[in-house]
Amino acid sequence: MAVVRSRTFRSGNSQVVRLPREVAFGAEVPVTIVRSGEVVTIYPTRVPIQDMIERLAALPKPSAIETRDEEPPPERPGV
Repeated sequence: MAVVRSRTFRSGNSQVVRLPREVAFGAEVPVTIVRSGEVVTIYPTRVPIQDMIERLAALPKPSAIETRDEEPPPERPGV
């Protein structure tokens, strides 16, 4: 687990913390922030299932579908 230190600062009416490269999420990644007492947890927001289905549907279709071999599995000793 990466442990890094940073500081908070003000930006307008918001308090900001800079995430160093070692723990950064990348550009424009939506995050969820949970505070439990003194602990603040930041994690990428899960993509809603409908969005995921739409992304999968937008992927290119395969040119061919592979099929499995019809040979039976090998005998295993002791079964």
